Amino acid sequence: MKPQTSESSTGARTLKLGVSAIALAALAACANYAGIHSDAQMAKPQQFETAQSLPQEQGRWPSADWVDQFGDAQLKALIAEALQGSPTIEQAKARVAQAQAYSETAKANTLPRVDASYTLTRQQFSSTALIPPPYAGSWQTENKGLLTASYDLDLWGKNREALRAAVSQTAASEADEEMVKLTLDTSIARTYNQLARLYALRDIAQEEVSRREHIDSITAGRIATGLDTQVERKTAQANLATSRSRVSALDGSILTTRYELAALLGKGPDRGLSITRPTLGVGDEVRLPDNLPADLVSRRPDIVAARWRVDAITHEVKEAKAEFYPDINLSAALGLDAFGFGRFLTAASRTASVGPAIHLPIFDGGELRAQLKGRYAEFDYAVAAYDQTLIGALSGVATQLAQIRSNDAQLVDAQTAQQAARDADQLAITQYKGGLTNQLTVLNADVTALNADEAIANLKMDRRDEQIALASDLGGGYVDASADTGHGADVAAQANPQAATQANSVIAAAR
Repeated sequence: MKPQTSESSTGARTLKLGVSAIALAALAACANYAGIHSDAQMAKPQQFETAQSLPQEQGRWPSADWVDQFGDAQLKALIAEALQGSPTIEQAKARVAQAQAYSETAKANTLPRVDASYTLTRQQFSSTALIPPPYAGSWQTENKGLLTASYDLDLWGKNREALRAAVSQTAASEADEEMVKLTLDTSIARTYNQLARLYALRDIAQEEVSRREHIDSITAGRIATGLDTQVERKTAQANLATSRSRVSALDGSILTTRYELAALLGKGPDRGLSITRPTLGVGDEVRLPDNLPADLVSRRPDIVAARWRVDAITHEVKEAKAEFYPDINLSAALGLDAFGFGRFLTAASRTASVGPAIHLPIFDGGELRAQLKGRYAEFDYAVAAYDQTLIGALSGVATQLAQIRSNDAQLVDAQTAQQAARDADQLAITQYKGGLTNQLTVLNADVTALNADEAIANLKMDRRDEQIALASDLGGGYVDASADTGHGADVAAQANPQAATQANSVIAAAR
């Protein structure tokens, strides 16, 4: 008997070793994310050379009411009206509400779930299956009422990371909404400035009509004295008609620009008819604020939104990693189950169950790895999008500043040219009236004066347009409040689903 006992013990040990080996092999064969990572890093403003193009000039950041610098109450009222009723703003608000709903859904997945159910089933049981008499072959009515509860232990943080990702997406949507508002403000201000330009050009065109009428009158007098012929008269009349056509064209442009403003307000074309002539002033002195590159990342809503999206996909990467680990879900049920109605509410009909459900991915054909690779690709894209947004923002500010400085230099020379052209035009008219020069000289001087006047008007309007664009490129008074909090998405997820996080603090964990 001893040899048999020894053989049995040896067999048991062999069986245990075999089972252990199989278990280890199974675990080794489980899906894993080895070799999947990303080296992408968000660019920092300090790594870009901006000292010459964006000098420190001790200026101020734009305030939320930056349009007030132009001193036009109508413009301020138009922007306020647009923010109240524009469909563009409503779309942005709807996207924020949608993101908030997703956050609430993600938060619900981190909490226990309790459900109640009741079923009433009329069923005939098989006579040849497992159901014993007297139920075999008979029709029975089953009543079942259950109270069930379940809770995902979330040992690896999958649900928590999903919540953090949703929180960050909500913050990105809120920043997008601010960007939509800023874009709308800027579009209205620039279109309004274009309306001011058209009115200024119309004034010049109307003055040109008056000058051409004066030239036509002088030409008629010279014909009477034999100094000119009908050729000069017809030329003067043609130029006069051309000038009047220019006024009509500008009237049409003024009307269509009013319609554009009405559309930006979210109103019908008739609303544009009540928009009066702009009274825009010069605006504030243009000086850049200090430490601009570093501070711009919290002043531009589009940069802030891009940063939140990096933060969101960082948490989605961690969520995808958690899919590789066992998922344990605890569930319990308590209720009543009985055939017929008479015994349904009795103690004998009580039923209960409790236990864990464990899910471990072993072989999925590479699905989880592919999913994680996709998340990392999205992460790389989000980082690149952030970098591009930051580069574009810095370039935009530098470009607007350069254009303003160039415009200021051009304006000095243009004003000198305008004065000389006006003097030449007046002198040519005087000489033409006195018979000392011909009509061609007068027309050339007149065209030169007209071009000089239009150049001055366009330079002034261009400069104001560039000021508006610069205020927008500097964020238009937006400030990211979360940049000063320092709280992470995990804290925000616990305290407030609408709170925000900084992306840089969690990127390393996503690699």
